[in-house]
Amino acid sequence: MSTSFSDFGNDLYTGKRSIPVVAKRRSFYLGSLVLIVVAVLGLTVQGLNLGLEFRGGSEFRIATGSTPSDYEQTARQAVGAAEDASGVNVTLVGTNTVRVQTEKLTDTDSQQVRGELAQAFGVPEENVSATFIGPSWGASVSGQALRALLIFLVAVVIMLSIYFRNWKMAAASLVALVHDLVITVGIYSLSGFEISPATMIGFLTVLGYSLYDTVVVFDKVRENTNEAFANGRMTFAQAANLAVNQTMVRSINTTVIGLLPIAAVLAVGSVFLGPGVLVDLSLVLFVGILVGAYSSIFIATPVLVSLRRNEEKVVDLEKRALRHQTKKAKDAGEAVPTSGDAAAPAASVAAGQVDRVEGATLTGRTVHEYARSGPRNQPRRTPKSKR
Repeated sequence: MSTSFSDFGNDLYTGKRSIPVVAKRRSFYLGSLVLIVVAVLGLTVQGLNLGLEFRGGSEFRIATGSTPSDYEQTARQAVGAAEDASGVNVTLVGTNTVRVQTEKLTDTDSQQVRGELAQAFGVPEENVSATFIGPSWGASVSGQALRALLIFLVAVVIMLSIYFRNWKMAAASLVALVHDLVITVGIYSLSGFEISPATMIGFLTVLGYSLYDTVVVFDKVRENTNEAFANGRMTFAQAANLAVNQTMVRSINTTVIGLLPIAAVLAVGSVFLGPGVLVDLSLVLFVGILVGAYSSIFIATPVLVSLRRNEEKVVDLEKRALRHQTKKAKDAGEAVPTSGDAAAPAASVAAGQVDRVEGATLTGRTVHEYARSGPRNQPRRTPKSKR
């Protein structure tokens, strides 16, 4: 299996096989548009399940020697909310702590609820802690997070515009980032996962990962398209599609390796520790990295191709590349390419490999002879005994 996957990745890199990501970009756009619409509808209709830190309220933690199986019902009856499915939140933290979150209570009511919880669970009142959290703390955290997000996006635009020397690459990266943010928030809205301060931190971390993966792909896109402009063997779309194929296996491997420890933390946190910072952070990272990997492969580069499609130099490159590929296809007796979006025909790829000078890359870049000759052998010194 590993050998087959390795061969598949090698075929994608050399151009022997090609996944038409750019040619099928409208299908990926449509799929993402559907997900975004569902996410926005979920956000509008259902809203977000904000944690106590954002909406404010009272929290009680009962430390029990052995937690009863009906702890949720016991806690609800103790606070007089047996029929209330939304106002009171009861969760198990770890194996012997029950957390009860309610709306804001007065000091008198809080003391009364504390005593009733102690009596219901059969523990001393000292084992029940009561905490009040004001909504202003959550509002402050949200404001700081939004400011951090805006600064991050502005810095991304400036950095990518300078690095790639093309603002359209920065624009395509931003589209992918917004795509990841909206879908991840939509998943949280529809699933009812709680938004905590740790979740906000996770959102920003996910955006950083998504940007990193996109920059890696765009680096290869820039290399391939620069060489295509120089030799005229591939259209802009074909060179960009080849770059996506060449980095696809790497992106998948990076994502899987990144998700494995996060999945382990998520499983351990969910099963043994219960709700908390660990679960909140690992959950948003797991969802966001999956969405970010998808957008870096199937959204960012196709958007870049769409943005640059009508540029004069891109149109001119497409004409030159199609003439070159038509000639090669006729010589090889293959179908003549009619679209610059389709992957480069096999005859053209093979001919390109044959036409390459010794040591050149797939797209025609010449490699220095010292880099081709492998490690340099140092001259052997005569042993001291024979000098």
